[in-house]
Amino acid sequence: MILYHGSNVEIVEIDLMKSKVGKDFGCGFYLSTNRSQAMEMAVRKTEQLDAGSAFVSEFEYDDHMLGGLNILTFESYSEEWADFVLMNRRNKTRIQAHPYDIVVGPIANDSVGFQIRRLTSGLITKEKFLEELKFMKGVTIQYFFGTEKALSRLRRI
Repeated sequence: MILYHGSNVEIVEIDLMKSKVGKDFGCGFYLSTNRSQAMEMAVRKTEQLDAGSAFVSEFEYDDHMLGGLNILTFESYSEEWADFVLMNRRNKTRIQAHPYDIVVGPIANDSVGFQIRRLTSGLITKEKFLEELKFMKGVTIQYFFGTEKALSRLRRI
């Protein structure tokens, strides 16, 4: 399977220390099966940082060689997925809030922080929170690689 990572630079070596905290599935390396979605992320990152140029790095991932990895998969948006995203978005440390090497599941939309504040303030229910987190362009699956062991299963192409 080919996975794509969009950034403002070409990714030659993956460095988890460059990963940001407070992301959907935790601090790690994120990829997509959708090249155009990865390019959108690359453009956004380039604009945010006002540096580099949009670049999509490609990786091969053999999902048949997963022995020894702890993997969590969310097939679709669900209350469990929303709880997991909420837990990880609240975690502002580099220490994972979960035991998974790889997490696969839907991407949340860009208003996650705002929706978390609404939920924790009691302004919206958990059901409304879940609805508000759904990505506006439909279900787009993201792949999170959070450990060196998981990264060893990726091959840059």
